[in-house]
Amino acid sequence: VYIITLLCCLLVIYIFGGNNYKKVKQEKGMKVVDVGFIYIGDESTPYTSNFINVEKYLATTYGNKVRIHAITNVTEGNEGVPLQQLVDEGCDIIFATSYGYQKTVKEFAAKYPDIEFCQATGDNIKDEPVLDNYHTFMGHIYEGRYVCGVIAGLKLKELINDGVIAADQAKVGYVAPFPYAEVISGYTAFYMGVHSEVPQATMNVIYTNSWNNYNLEKKAASRLINNGCIIISQGSDTIGPAIACETATVDHPVYHVGYNQSTVDVAPTSSLISCRINWQPYIVSAVDAVMRGNDIEADLAADINGNDAGAGFDHGWVEMLELNNNIATEGSDEVESKLIAGFENKSIEVFAGDFTGTDPLNSSDTISLTKPYKENEGSSAPSFHYVLDDVITIIE
Repeated sequence: VYIITLLCCLLVIYIFGGNNYKKVKQEKGMKVVDVGFIYIGDESTPYTSNFINVEKYLATTYGNKVRIHAITNVTEGNEGVPLQQLVDEGCDIIFATSYGYQKTVKEFAAKYPDIEFCQATGDNIKDEPVLDNYHTFMGHIYEGRYVCGVIAGLKLKELINDGVIAADQAKVGYVAPFPYAEVISGYTAFYMGVHSEVPQATMNVIYTNSWNNYNLEKKAASRLINNGCIIISQGSDTIGPAIACETATVDHPVYHVGYNQSTVDVAPTSSLISCRINWQPYIVSAVDAVMRGNDIEADLAADINGNDAGAGFDHGWVEMLELNNNIATEGSDEVESKLIAGFENKSIEVFAGDFTGTDPLNSSDTISLTKPYKENEGSSAPSFHYVLDDVITIIE
């Protein structure tokens, strides 16, 4: 009897204790991950703040399973020393968050093959050397830009129909950081949205040659406003353009469309809407993959091309921010919802129509959009780099 009882006890211990042991062993098997971030700005700049919010989410969600290492305010061209610091601190995965870092980041990936390097907005994934531990990622932000453009176009059309402005005053402006494909694609998508509602609309663009400079952005926006632009949008990172719109003293109405943050709080009478990339789906999935010893792209809900990943509204990588119903045209919210659904089911063509465009760096490189251009086809980084002839003007 005693032997049978003992055997039963051992069996119970094996069944329940063994399972508990297995559970503990699995938890212990999940690697504690050192996660590095290198930022071009800090929490005061919306672009970087969106990444920092994900960093905080990681810390809250994973607790002691992650150790965060973050370096802020690293200007492009000076990323080498901070990257080495993150390597020396033992990071298992490093997220580089500015386009201009990518050449150096890829060099580090070649030098440190046991560390995963993830470059946001990068477009050099296919350049030699092609590395197993180098990754690029970006949301299909042209989708959000287009929606913003449609909302702006609805407002322009309302102003024309109400007799506030004449049809030939339908001009919008754009504060652009650099003449890169990422930027050109963005402002072209915005214009296409405006054009869908107001076909006669034109657009002026001013480059600040900086991602993040309040004074330059505000000054550029003011120039555009004084040049007759009714609605100002931006690919730059500060509230400068919003403030310029809110404080403008001109004889025509002025409205603003933002990026990376809602500006309704600082420009309540002029800010219509904003959009942003949601970096959380990629970063959380990538950290989780490293934690479990899996390939980063294996379980990622996105368009995957080798070690490159991108997505739009369909997987929550692009988001619309607050629509200011106090000033937006009636029905804008319904239009916004329909457009998002259209992008989710792949029924919207943005880069299409009776347009021609020219590469600003090579006048012999031209395009006709009578054959639609498929943005982000095969790459998360935008590739449309043509300035539309006759309707978009670059202001020096």
